[in-house]
Amino acid sequence: MTSLTQVCSLARSWRTAVTRSGAVFLRDAGHGLLEVGHNSLALFGLLIVGVVLFASSRSELRHAIEAQTLSWLQARHEARVQAAADPDAEPDLGEPDAILRATASDPKDLSRAQASVALWLARRYHVAPEPVSRLVQEAWTVGALVDLDPTLILSVMAVESSFNPFAQSPVGAQGLMQVMTKLHDDKYEAFGGSHAAFDPVTNLRVGVQVLKESIRRTGSLEAGLRSYVGAGNSGEDGGYAAKVLAQQGILRLVASGGNVRTTAAATPPAAKARPAAATATPVPTAEPQAATPAEPAPAPAPDKIAFLH
Repeated sequence: MTSLTQVCSLARSWRTAVTRSGAVFLRDAGHGLLEVGHNSLALFGLLIVGVVLFASSRSELRHAIEAQTLSWLQARHEARVQAAADPDAEPDLGEPDAILRATASDPKDLSRAQASVALWLARRYHVAPEPVSRLVQEAWTVGALVDLDPTLILSVMAVESSFNPFAQSPVGAQGLMQVMTKLHDDKYEAFGGSHAAFDPVTNLRVGVQVLKESIRRTGSLEAGLRSYVGAGNSGEDGGYAAKVLAQQGILRLVASGGNVRTTAAATPPAAKARPAAATATPVPTAEPQAATPAEPAPAPAPDKIAFLH
């Protein structure tokens, strides 16, 4: 009996010891895991802080992350909209922000001289007054920055493309100012690439740069115009410089409040080609009748190219 009691007592003692040991082990393991969790979270938090500080110090990296995040959010939003849309409903093609891409201004927002020029050009070249008003504004702004008469800029634009922002010559002169994009692609880098040649405002600014450089290099306005059109070496521009200057005289008269009538048809732009292989291409024109001496009808103009020599 005594032996059985001792055995039972020993078993109870052993069970109690095992239970206590297990409890101590579990408690220690729990504390260890908790410490590891705390330390891991602290390390993760420090890592996030470090990444945020690094990204905030690098503007290009921050912009890239913001762009990627915005693109992802927009994609998720579009996916949810498409999933919720009625498959039988007409697609919604609306884009409220499209107005931001429009090259247009209200003529009422222009000064009197600018509005007079914009409305005259709109009637003369059969284009809408709002886009022309924006180009007139830009010509006045950029002209003041580079010390060029805005009516000269607009006259070059009128002769080169008749205010067609998508005009292109057979040799690649493009846009309002008919600048050779391949020759001046470096100037378009500041605007995001060569496709900006078809953005009217960008093409105007790049064309003004080329024109200003041509005038500075040749030393006079007429020589600069000949260089701009690709006749700097031969000196024979087919009457291009005279036509631009005559057009400028008309625009100056319009800006000063003069009454200048427009013709029914706009003057078509002369085709451009490389000066080394220029061929004469007669272009019929109809010049405006002005209160001042009429603008001289240009002689058949050779193909032209606006580039730097």
